[in-house]
Amino acid sequence: MYIITGGAGFIGSNLVRALNRRGIEDILVVDSLLETKKINNLADCKIADFVDLEDFRDQLLSDRVSHSVQSVFHQGACSDTMAADGRYVMSLNFDYSKLIYHWCQEREVPLVYASSASVYGAGLIFSEEPENEHPLNAYAFSKWLFDRYVNDHVSSRKAQVVGLRYFNVYGPREDHKGRMASVAWHFFNQYRSEGIVKLFKGSGGYESGLQQRDFIYVGDAVGVNLYFLDHPQISGIFNVGTGKSQTFNEVARAVINGCRQHDGEEPFSLSQLVSEGIIDYIPFPDALVGKYQSFTEANISSLREVGYQEKFLDVEEGISHYLSERLN
Repeated sequence: MYIITGGAGFIGSNLVRALNRRGIEDILVVDSLLETKKINNLADCKIADFVDLEDFRDQLLSDRVSHSVQSVFHQGACSDTMAADGRYVMSLNFDYSKLIYHWCQEREVPLVYASSASVYGAGLIFSEEPENEHPLNAYAFSKWLFDRYVNDHVSSRKAQVVGLRYFNVYGPREDHKGRMASVAWHFFNQYRSEGIVKLFKGSGGYESGLQQRDFIYVGDAVGVNLYFLDHPQISGIFNVGTGKSQTFNEVARAVINGCRQHDGEEPFSLSQLVSEGIIDYIPFPDALVGKYQSFTEANISSLREVGYQEKFLDVEEGISHYLSERLN
């Protein structure tokens, strides 16, 4: 059996689907369905069982989880970077993760878990060393602390443990995330409903729309998970990004022109999109001042060094894949 926490969520459900494509259906999905939109993410998937995340916590504590588990993918978390209830964030992201970690270690079950590039904060160096880590919010702090916890227990490790520091992931099965969905999702919905896309004006020393992130397509993020499933001898914490930052302007242009092409319209240059009012720059929110990453770019040398050599899609390629599912 394979266990995927957060299996009804964004990356988790894409991972379920990828395992299904390998012929694997003996999957236990752990998640909360308080947000019933997540059900759509599993409607075309094949799983063996579903357990609520709180019930699963009880099962772990009372040792009622099957002992025939082959691997655990811990993708579940509170991913709201603006969450105000720090106790809730720490309980779900740190305490729950520790519980899963020790359960896996005691039974020598491989564990691949979701970390986050948010641990780097507003820094400009994105390689997996402690001196580069400066979390800016409760979500980032919880991820950073669990990474530290894992590293502090290296000497007693009995089975594979891999932490994946996801950069800005986008793609299918993120509709339920709402405000926390990717900018690609927001740009698509803005353009289809209003005919415009809203980007932030200049911030953090960057001109309007020129803030840069490392945007990675969800299929590529899933591919990294599967690589470590296939190589249980490898442990560590790794960045999961393309290794190349791209601007918000590039994402917006790719989304808009992808929609225009679908509608039989010619593509526009960035200057045309701005002059036509299709791209609109709005004031930078006060609530994000000091809590926003204006630049990220994954250093993926560690990932490459352990053998992962697959090519990552750039924004233009990834958005094309994304829109082919949204528009067809």
